[in-house]
Amino acid sequence: MGLIIIGLWIFCLIDAISSDEGAIRNLGKGMWVILIVILPLVGSIAWLVAGRPAAPRSLPYKGNYGPVVSDRERPAWHPSMNPADDEDFQRKVRERAEEQRRAYRESQRGQIDGGDQSRPE
Repeated sequence: MGLIIIGLWIFCLIDAISSDEGAIRNLGKGMWVILIVILPLVGSIAWLVAGRPAAPRSLPYKGNYGPVVSDRERPAWHPSMNPADDEDFQRKVRERAEEQRRAYRESQRGQIDGGDQSRPE
């Protein structure tokens, strides 16, 4: 039993020392090391439960490069790699630009008309 406690203590001590300061939870890195050194069993268990950085949930295992998508789940339509070549995209851009120009001209006319009524000539 003593060998298991010593092994756990050494593992937790090395893990605490080698962990990134920003990823450690609840206490600072120095406080965790002191706690593990002074109270080997309690400090080691506390480190594993409350201090050890959380493992990234998206890539839990070595070699896992993210979710695998089957060919059936992939979209059949792929957008054009060059938006300048896509005629529909160009048409929508022109329509939106014209709509913005029209709205700007109307807002300018409204400011001019409103300004003329308040200024005597």
